[in-house]
Amino acid sequence: MAENILRSTNERKERAFLVGVEIKNEPSILSLSDSLEELALLADTAGLEVVGETSQKLERPHASTYIGSGKVEEVAALAEETLADIILFDNELSPRHLRELSLRFGKSVRIIDRTTLILDIFAQHATTKEGRLQVELAQHEYRLPRLSHAWSHLERQAGGASGRSGSAGGVGLRGPGETQLEVDKREIRKRIAFLKKEIEKVSDHRKRYRAQRKRSQIPVVALVGYTNSGKSTLLNSLADADVYVADQLFATLDPTTRRVMLPGSHLCLFTDTVGFIQKLPTQLIAAFRSTLEEINEADLLLHVIDVSHFNAAAQYESVQATLAEIEADHIPVISVFNKADLLEDAEEAKQLLAETDPDAFLISAKTGQGMEALKAGIMEQLYEKMLPIRVRLPFTEGALIAQFHEQGSIDLIENFQNGVMIQGSIPGRLITRFQNFVDKPTHQETDRPIFPED
Repeated sequence: MAENILRSTNERKERAFLVGVEIKNEPSILSLSDSLEELALLADTAGLEVVGETSQKLERPHASTYIGSGKVEEVAALAEETLADIILFDNELSPRHLRELSLRFGKSVRIIDRTTLILDIFAQHATTKEGRLQVELAQHEYRLPRLSHAWSHLERQAGGASGRSGSAGGVGLRGPGETQLEVDKREIRKRIAFLKKEIEKVSDHRKRYRAQRKRSQIPVVALVGYTNSGKSTLLNSLADADVYVADQLFATLDPTTRRVMLPGSHLCLFTDTVGFIQKLPTQLIAAFRSTLEEINEADLLLHVIDVSHFNAAAQYESVQATLAEIEADHIPVISVFNKADLLEDAEEAKQLLAETDPDAFLISAKTGQGMEALKAGIMEQLYEKMLPIRVRLPFTEGALIAQFHEQGSIDLIENFQNGVMIQGSIPGRLITRFQNFVDKPTHQETDRPIFPED
């Protein structure tokens, strides 16, 4: 099962020294200093005590140690001076980097990168069977290439609960399971195959549940946003629920769905999803595919932004990029700038809204400010706003054809050999259901209509 890499809470906190690197021409949402500040918050969430930091700007990572040899000596001296237990890199390190850095720094400290840290936080916060399976899969897939290089770490034995002894590639992983340090790649691959099968079973259950929701025609709204933007607080306010809330990164991990009654007695389902973050590990995106499908299958996205955060604009862009990465950027979005109660200057918030999304809502989920206007906006998007669309539906999609006739407005319809082309408008909540059948008009139709208009 997925386990944490760090000390348990009843022991003293491990001391972490942070290392940030800015690579020229490598895209990054946050500046180097801001990224290090976020890394410090991640370290705090994982239960580490940050004792210092340093940074370096490079044309490209050094082949062996990622940072320059002079920087390695500097970090080693600073880690010794601050009594650091862990050297925490803000960048993902390759197996070779981990191996070489561990050799340079010796056994007195462990080398951990940002990916390892985020995987550990996810392991701490996963509470459902699905969440634990997904985290363990991500951990194993991250560890596998780092076990490929047989070197001294394979001769070490796993330590006690604190996980102080070395591990795969010098990362110091205490999970997924200390005894896993002694298994070979074949056993890990077998475990990965098993986990994927188990996750697929859960995914199939989710698919059946989503199909049932679609048949009920109850619209689904997914809350997305940067971690700690206040999504769970917003869900609690909308649904009068009691989803766990904490002022820390990744406080909630497993998706939570609640019923919400909108104005006019319209029922819809709101789903709180895992928070995004810059440099979100690709292993997590892959492992959490079935969970992220909750976003892709939603009728509407509420993009929640912490308007009081000094990097709100950058976080907004990071989430937009992640939505594009998981192919959810075609779904209608309402931007919700949350935590208005923490603002000292309302004018700055207005300027931020104007620069990012003029149609956004400014609210405080904690105090209720702006909530009625937000509900009305959601109601308009789902039930009142008609969006233009042209689709080519096969006759096997009879339910969608009927739905367009019943709830849409048709401007043009043409019958073809295997289906029908409909052009018109449909309610915003239905747009994603027709997305796979969008038909772009062309000057020459290869499939001539059976009953062309006169």
